Amino acid sequence: MSDDALRTPRGKNGRAPDPLRLGGWVPMRQFGENEEVDFVIVGTGAGGGTLAAKLAEAGFSVIGFDAGAWWRPLEEFASDETHQGKLYWTDERLCDGDNPLMLGSNNSGKAVGGSTVHFAMVSLRMGPERLKSRTLLGYGADWPLDWRELWHYYAEVEQALKIAGPVTYPWGPPRPRYPYRAHEINAAGWVLAKSCEAMGIPWSETPLATVSAPRGLSHPCAYRGFCVTGCSTNAKQSALITWIPRAVKAGAEIRDLAMVGRIETNDAGRATGVHYYREGAWRFQRARNVVVAGYAIETPRLLLNSASTRHPDGLANSSGLVGKYLMAQTNQGVFGVMEDEIRWYKGPPSLTLTEHWNYTDEGKDFFGGYAYMAQGPLPQAWARSQASNHGLWGEALLAEMEKYNHQAGLKIVGEVLPQERNRVTLADEKDQYGLPIARVTYSLCENDQALVRHAIDFMSQSLAAIDARDIWAESDDTCHLGGTARMGDEPSTSVVDADCRSWDIPNLWVCDGSVFPTVGGVNPSLTIQAIACRTADRIQAMAAQGML
Repeated sequence: MSDDALRTPRGKNGRAPDPLRLGGWVPMRQFGENEEVDFVIVGTGAGGGTLAAKLAEAGFSVIGFDAGAWWRPLEEFASDETHQGKLYWTDERLCDGDNPLMLGSNNSGKAVGGSTVHFAMVSLRMGPERLKSRTLLGYGADWPLDWRELWHYYAEVEQALKIAGPVTYPWGPPRPRYPYRAHEINAAGWVLAKSCEAMGIPWSETPLATVSAPRGLSHPCAYRGFCVTGCSTNAKQSALITWIPRAVKAGAEIRDLAMVGRIETNDAGRATGVHYYREGAWRFQRARNVVVAGYAIETPRLLLNSASTRHPDGLANSSGLVGKYLMAQTNQGVFGVMEDEIRWYKGPPSLTLTEHWNYTDEGKDFFGGYAYMAQGPLPQAWARSQASNHGLWGEALLAEMEKYNHQAGLKIVGEVLPQERNRVTLADEKDQYGLPIARVTYSLCENDQALVRHAIDFMSQSLAAIDARDIWAESDDTCHLGGTARMGDEPSTSVVDADCRSWDIPNLWVCDGSVFPTVGGVNPSLTIQAIACRTADRIQAMAAQGML
């Protein structure tokens, strides 16, 4: 391409890139900065992209802002791990605490479509009792939502993304059949399946947001294995190729390479618009409502950076909880060498899984649960893992990499408890825009560590039961983020209500994974999109009643 997506905005002059056609463009509505639009949405990932589509389709005027580039996957996503680092949010953040987080490729995206552009596509529902874990299970916090309502929206998202999954799912209440058939299981997936059977627990094909049959201009998965570095064939149903095109078609404007630095509020305490940096200058866009959908680090950072005389501690922060109760799901793995050739890089990385320990409490010495999945890391990622976990380098690393095609592994998505001490605050250091960067403080509690010990022990036994050798455990890893702007029933104990509306500022909303009171033991993207669909419907209902 002659233009540079990292330097020149593509969403402008009345048109937008068509990610489904080589060199294609589509018309896009363009609003004036002095035009007071109904909704400005900061972030275009699972939360913001979904909400933008739903609100635009309902007739609201919408502008979505994203600090990242608007990519053309068919032309600009290479089968190259290093090249695809351009998809991650790697801006500087300060990390401390007992267990400082690694932020970037495993949990942060910087692109139109957000982290869904490089997510692993695993699309799971939270179990009903996990939404009321405080009342029913004695730990964590209750969500202010009924599980039946949320499961209604899960079904909507599964249809919108054409999730490929099994005919029947072994866990939880009955649900409709997935829209597309499950993907064929690769050798790595069969390792998990056989190991589960050896341990006497159920397993399943993984519900994935990548199509197993043609869908319009999306070709079915080619099993090239570069899913978590950006799908170049558009089989992956990311927000970039699903919700964003719907939003644009319905009349929304998306502004890429547009970093929102501050939300403006007036003397009455209402949000009036956003200050954003684009094409070398700070600009201001007026809005009747502002939605923050920047995920669990950038959302509290923006709210805190928007402090004013009326809101000296940041916006939506009368409870003092903005930035607090950060959760990073544990992601430890167990690996071994198989006699047979596995070639685990072939296909999506997690084609089979078990949720046994999300739905069974017998035999646990901890609160919460976890799922674990088959693995398929690419060569560079695996080499980094060997270097960091075993201190291998040079000839020793090369010798270990010769086993690559015989490796197999299992990895958890583990629930962590919400702790007030885990938080996002503002550092003294400034970024390239002159804004204070995020300081992220994180520590695991004893319950989190007990869950990890249980998972490592069980997965190690599972691999040993099918004759894996040289079994070892990766004991320090995290993945998806949640919390920092939690939803709840009371203003004193939460940041937003069940509709994702700020308790303090009625025209300020938060719609992303930061509203999670708990994270459960499943990947969060499906839940984020379900919440966004619900919030859009609630906004329509409130607008009809004159309550916005």
